[in-house]
Amino acid sequence: MTITHEDELDGLKAIGRIVSTTMHAMARAMEPGMTTRELDGIGRALLEKEGAVPAPEATYGFPGATCISVNEEIAHGIPGSRVLARGDLVNIDVSASKDGFFADTGATFRLGTVKPSLDRLCRDGKRATEIGIAQVGAGRPLAGIGAAVGRFAQARGYTLIRNLASHGTGRALHEAPEAVPTWPTRGDRRQIKRGLVLTVEPFLSKGGLWAREGGDDWTLYAEPTAPVVQYEHTVVATERGAIVVTLPV
Repeated sequence: MTITHEDELDGLKAIGRIVSTTMHAMARAMEPGMTTRELDGIGRALLEKEGAVPAPEATYGFPGATCISVNEEIAHGIPGSRVLARGDLVNIDVSASKDGFFADTGATFRLGTVKPSLDRLCRDGKRATEIGIAQVGAGRPLAGIGAAVGRFAQARGYTLIRNLASHGTGRALHEAPEAVPTWPTRGDRRQIKRGLVLTVEPFLSKGGLWAREGGDDWTLYAEPTAPVVQYEHTVVATERGAIVVTLPV
């Protein structure tokens, strides 16, 4: 989506607030002994209260209102009977629509105390996303996002999952540009247009290079096996940089 009017930005900000508020409320509600299905139920109730429609479910028939991925699951985890435990890394991905506008956000949360190396990975994962967002602006190269994130990851000894890209959004969950690499690439001459709506969501890892499918047709795992974190925002490109519509309020 390319925003051309202020009312479009207002609509995007409204759904951005809803998905962000829902994700952070779910994170606060997490506790050991809770199942991911119970956590998803909290998210569904919050979205319904706001009149928002869970996007993965409505768009792709995903079996849940939100994606909840625990530890070795790095994306698209199906809510179910898995019981959360202290020390887990839990990725919560919330995307939804309202009044024809879509927004998408996600983050990896620590349930209690985690190993120092994982705590550092979480902090650096959040920083990697901030660095990617800083490259968003009208007239700037789309490949600049991946180049900047790649420099950060390499300097700190991390890897990036290279088949899970950022994407356009706004009027649909996924739309053009459909694949925005958050890792270094060559030959991509696309430029960011004013008003473009897209996500920025690098998957930072301690050794993982690719996402592979599991046996349920949805859940993804790192290959090689390694810890992975993801932080995602929906942003709008302007001449002055990015407007982040999924920041906590």
